[in-house]
Amino acid sequence: MPARSASRWFDDRVIGPGASRGERFVCYAGALAGTALALVLATLAEMPALALLVIAVVAFDLYGGAVANATATATGKRWWHRPGRTTGHHFVFVVCHIQPFLLALVAPGVTWLWAAVAYGLTVAGTAVVLATPLHLRRPTAFAVTTLALTVAAATVEPPPALSWFVPVLLIKLLLAHLLFERE
Repeated sequence: MPARSASRWFDDRVIGPGASRGERFVCYAGALAGTALALVLATLAEMPALALLVIAVVAFDLYGGAVANATATATGKRWWHRPGRTTGHHFVFVVCHIQPFLLALVAPGVTWLWAAVAYGLTVAGTAVVLATPLHLRRPTAFAVTTLALTVAAATVEPPPALSWFVPVLLIKLLLAHLLFERE
């Protein structure tokens, strides 16, 4: 597959088919900036090499996904909310985000309790948002996200180098992915 078509194939899957040049630029710039920031924090915290690798991949996915999921291409009718997509598809997409547990496996200071709380709040928040009528999903998603952030901050504490994780995870999934934008 030629390089141009390989990159377009990748863009079609992570941003959505027909993403504009501007959308692609903003998505990759956000992903790279977030990854760089996460790596600086993890490096300053003297995380081991495997943790740095996993943090880089997770940060690229979450920061890039938060931006990509907010584009008209991704959240409009062309990709995540295209005809035939159901609440079940959206729920499964969120459930597949097991990054908290990957971090618990490799990053010093990340506990299984923290991973379970981060994951549980995200999945429970998703269930609430998806059970809400479409016209109330946006305010519900914001309410659930702010409440989940408060619960996460008040119950378990990640290493300072990963303090970005729960907010970015919730923004990507609850505020960007689940909210449908009409074109």
